[in-house]
Amino acid sequence: MSKMITENASKEFLHSLSNYCALQGFLEDQFGLGLIARAVEEGIAVIKPTGILIFNMGGRPGQGVCRCLFERRGFRVTRLWQTKVLQAGDTDISALVEIEKNSPHRFEFFMGLSGDQPICARTAWAYGKAGGRISHGLSVYSCQLRQPNQVKVIFEFLRSGFQEISSSLDLSFEDDLVADEKIPFLAYLSSVLKENSCFPYEPPAGCKRFRNLIAGFMKTYHHIPLTSDKVVVFPSRTVAIENALRLFSPHLAIVDEHLTRNLPRKWLTSLAIETAENGLSDDVVTVIEAPRQSDLMIELIKRLKPQVVVTGIAHFEAVTSSAFVQLLDATGEIGSRLFLDISDHFELSSLPGTIGVLKYLSGTPLPSHAAIVCGLVKNQVYSDLEVAFVISEEEAILKALSKTVEILEGNTSLISQYYYGCIFHELLSFQLTDRHPHLERRSEKSKSVEVIGFATSAISVLSNAELSISDDGYPLVRMDVDQWFLPVPSPVKAAIFESFSRQNMTESEIDVTPCIKQFVQTEYGFPTDSGTEFIFSDCSQALLSKLVLCCIQEGGTMCFPAGSNGNYVSVAKFLKANTVHIPTNSERGFKLTEDILIKVLETMKKPWVYISGPTINPTGLLYSNQEMENILSACARFGARVVIDTSFSGLEFEYEGWGGWNLGSCLSKISSSGNPSFCVSLLGGLSLKLLSGALKFAFLALNEPILIEAFHSFPGLSKPHCTDKYTIKKLLSLREQKGGLLDVAMEQIRILENRAKCLKEVLENCGWDVLRPCAGVSMVAKPSFLGKAVKVNHSLKHTGSGEQDATYEIKLTDASLREAVAKTTGLCINSGSWTGIPGYCRFTIALEESEFEQALACLVKFKSIVDN
Repeated sequence: MSKMITENASKEFLHSLSNYCALQGFLEDQFGLGLIARAVEEGIAVIKPTGILIFNMGGRPGQGVCRCLFERRGFRVTRLWQTKVLQAGDTDISALVEIEKNSPHRFEFFMGLSGDQPICARTAWAYGKAGGRISHGLSVYSCQLRQPNQVKVIFEFLRSGFQEISSSLDLSFEDDLVADEKIPFLAYLSSVLKENSCFPYEPPAGCKRFRNLIAGFMKTYHHIPLTSDKVVVFPSRTVAIENALRLFSPHLAIVDEHLTRNLPRKWLTSLAIETAENGLSDDVVTVIEAPRQSDLMIELIKRLKPQVVVTGIAHFEAVTSSAFVQLLDATGEIGSRLFLDISDHFELSSLPGTIGVLKYLSGTPLPSHAAIVCGLVKNQVYSDLEVAFVISEEEAILKALSKTVEILEGNTSLISQYYYGCIFHELLSFQLTDRHPHLERRSEKSKSVEVIGFATSAISVLSNAELSISDDGYPLVRMDVDQWFLPVPSPVKAAIFESFSRQNMTESEIDVTPCIKQFVQTEYGFPTDSGTEFIFSDCSQALLSKLVLCCIQEGGTMCFPAGSNGNYVSVAKFLKANTVHIPTNSERGFKLTEDILIKVLETMKKPWVYISGPTINPTGLLYSNQEMENILSACARFGARVVIDTSFSGLEFEYEGWGGWNLGSCLSKISSSGNPSFCVSLLGGLSLKLLSGALKFAFLALNEPILIEAFHSFPGLSKPHCTDKYTIKKLLSLREQKGGLLDVAMEQIRILENRAKCLKEVLENCGWDVLRPCAGVSMVAKPSFLGKAVKVNHSLKHTGSGEQDATYEIKLTDASLREAVAKTTGLCINSGSWTGIPGYCRFTIALEESEFEQALACLVKFKSIVDN
């Protein structure tokens, strides 16, 4: 433009330029408002919070489009004045006619200055050509930001490299309550995505900040002296209730009829109530539905004497605490566990209504046999976005529930916790600090009635499984977590933000089934047809849990090769499945082989074989297509159900040399000769594949009708939110395009490959025998110093400081090595107990750069401790 315009340019030439401008990259370009849109966004950056933007605008695009330009950017709009002006004679509106031809939009013109009925651009063009004068509206708009500080944060994020998604942003709301909830969240999400290269590690019990906010809300609004360590977070109320019942595995539970809808069908049809006489095993859980009315519920409790009671409070009884006290007394007298659901009465409001249960807790501690369950679903924006929490004042229950979440669910969606955390934060910011001292709670005399303890299988798993180590407030380096801590790529951040900033998403935009179907066919050649059912969840562990239950229902046995994901083995053991350990050997890199598999399957009935591939977690080795064909042939021969877990695949260091999979070709070769009960189910997670960090998305493809029916008899599954589906669909689409996300993925794979080489070198220098990985985010190695003894601290307090206080000596074995490394250096790894390969520990390498460097230093330090 600077070359076109000279100092001597005529006024006529300059006037002709004033009718046109280059595209600005905004949605409004198509209406000729791109320059206005740019001015508005530049105005947001510089205007004071209480400032006003005044715009004098031609109304050719129509009043609705003009208002929307401001409103979707977070402005409240007032039209101060309006008139009509004649359309400039030198302006060609044929481009507007073309837009109308190719879109449903209609521009707004008038016939002369006195006409009050708008006509479209095509009619105006024809009228003008015939000698008529056309006019358009001219309006003066006053625009003031609805929530200026938060809107400024949002646009600052968009300007920091995410301008391409600004057209998806819509901050126009008919309801102020919706705006007051969504805008602060988008501002918080903007800050998180802009300031952090990756999403942080959060404990399985829930995000620390979120639990602190829940405790703060309870303390401020309901006067309950609650602390964050008394709260455990779950994906949903249904998941919390089912997991609690599995933890205790009662012979008989009474459950409120409103809360049984998503419980396993078998629990609701079993009639084995007289446990002692029938000599039932721990495997039988019978659930009796009961009315919510407290007097009827108490009558059932006294008659049936259940071991666990799960109930809500009827609305007419919720205001006072008398019904809750009666339930406490009734369950306490017979030694029954009580889980009380307050979801229907819990309000996220600055003026929450009185809840009798919470009023009771403000003055009296919660008895050890009781816990409170609350599902958060009452937000103003997303009716299907849920997070739940459980409150207990019994430490053993809290720890067990936290571990149960980790085993059966993996974790609770971090972004969902962010959403409700923002609501709690806003409410706490609104509330004045309470300067009055809290009343002391009166302690209730505990009754010595014995209550049901944890199920035997649960005790065994919770005691022996290598679950996350609590940091006790001291920093730990976590090489034992299957999470992406490398920088989250900009396209992933953009897709996450866009999914929440959009409004009115269509079903087709969140229907992920076609793209997942295409993904499994392209990546693995997995055959699908009209009978294939795809099931989605937040985490692959939740899907595996349901598959294990299907195996149990079928009377099968879960077979895990030595060298499998220890978390998945813990799932099967926790759910009391029959499990078999398939031996592997070091000569073949601890891969599952056809000859060993045949020997195991020959001795079994109804086997279910779990296979991690193409990338094996934890070794990081790859199954070739031929190796997989041999394994599937052996499974087909004995009619095994095969579960192929692809969750850790997609990050192969040398893809060309490996060659990929074509499961369709393998299965077509063996389908005719195989046992009819043979089938292959494909389990997968896309978090690592798409480098998405905290955004979890898992899928399960089932081809066997009997298995599909069995799976749906266990309906309590934590499912991805529509925003997750939108993001995943967008990212899978981006992966198919050249450059962009695919190039970023290749860069990250090179980083992982270099990390693996670096870690291998350090480990070997420290006396470890390393199995070099070919893909993925983990590797295994065996120390040469097992059998030696080291001194460790009782707590993590002095981890990494070199101080010694209250130490004890520990002999290094598979069972103790993890504890020794953590307590002397602060490094968390998985031992041979987790990997299933005696002596071989697992190390994950997808850490933040400084954390990875720190991990290497910890390994060197531990070697020196062992040597000394």
